[in-house]
Amino acid sequence: MSEVRPPRDSATVLLLRDEAEGLEVFMVRRHLNSDFVGGAYVFPGGGLDPTDLEPDLLARLAGVDDAKAARLDLPAERARAHWVAAIRETFEEAGVLLAGYGAGEPAATASRPDPPGLVSMRTAAELAHWGERRAALLDGRLGWAALVAADDLRLAGDQVGYWSHWVTPEGAPKRFSTRFFVAEVPADQEPMADEQEVEAGIWIRPVDALRERERGQMTMIFPTVKTLEELAGFARAADVVAACAGREVVARLPRIVLRDGQPAVLLPGDEGYEEACGQPPPAFDPSRM
Repeated sequence: MSEVRPPRDSATVLLLRDEAEGLEVFMVRRHLNSDFVGGAYVFPGGGLDPTDLEPDLLARLAGVDDAKAARLDLPAERARAHWVAAIRETFEEAGVLLAGYGAGEPAATASRPDPPGLVSMRTAAELAHWGERRAALLDGRLGWAALVAADDLRLAGDQVGYWSHWVTPEGAPKRFSTRFFVAEVPADQEPMADEQEVEAGIWIRPVDALRERERGQMTMIFPTVKTLEELAGFARAADVVAACAGREVVARLPRIVLRDGQPAVLLPGDEGYEEACGQPPPAFDPSRM
């Protein structure tokens, strides 16, 4: 019998864009030696950090009112911290900064857009500035709160929609309670994997990603597959973001059962799910689901 570990709160972001052949999503591949789902293709994201709850950071989060925060079914500050974490992780892992400028003068030498909008990474100076900021954040020379304050940033929670909530099944070596968010990639930014936690990044149509998984070319965990199946029903990035407003989100906790010695996934409503809730969870490797 495996130990049942409590899940860690985390956030992940589906970065979306429109191309001639349809909607694309940005995915990153975790390093093979990662201690969680090594080699799997996932969306940028990670666990909440205590600093994500800092009042100064929460005060710079725009577009997440009480009603929007309440959809996460958490205390208000912790709910809003998920947006802070989602924006931080997207910058760390994908190099995309979902933020604009605040009311004061930024310390950065990068140009401020006129009228104010999301951060631009179009010019060489802007790319150099934000590249250095990201490198300093990743190697610990600069904290997230200090970066946001130094550049007088407004975290663009208004651009980030809440999509879904997945909880890692009991029996996994690591467990997460992950909120999935969606956002269109800013026009003047281009994602790039950090090559630390992840080693590659690709834009891909959801249907193509699912096809590559079936061919054995892309490893994915169960929530990633289900999320891609949902995205495949949309034609445009803006439609996905707009759908968040009326979308009912409930926590999805899959149950793992053994069938012929192999783990199988059950969701609420599946035959055998309720019976599985009363059984000790088997140990399993999420990357093999």
